[in-house]
Amino acid sequence: MILESALLDVLPGQEETFLAAFAEARPLIAAQRGFRSLELRRCLDAGSTSRFLLQVGWDTLEDHTEGFRRSPEYARWRELLHHFYDPFPVVEHYGEPLLTA
Repeated sequence: MILESALLDVLPGQEETFLAAFAEARPLIAAQRGFRSLELRRCLDAGSTSRFLLQVGWDTLEDHTEGFRRSPEYARWRELLHHFYDPFPVVEHYGEPLLTA
């Protein structure tokens, strides 16, 4: 499994609107080939409550980079979510766990 990870810095004051838009966008990604899981977590640290951590599990890297990102659903995903971010997030992909506890 591949883990996609992104820190999402949402414009201050837009957090609740972002969460509503994300709820609308979630089915777009969940329906994609290779999609396994999604977690969105809000940062609890003082001064960082506009930051969210998104982690998405995929079967393969290509399921995300070629499948979802080239799909018609991705255009709607961008429309719903990308205007909330400043700066635009860096998305990284990670392989299988090397250590677990």
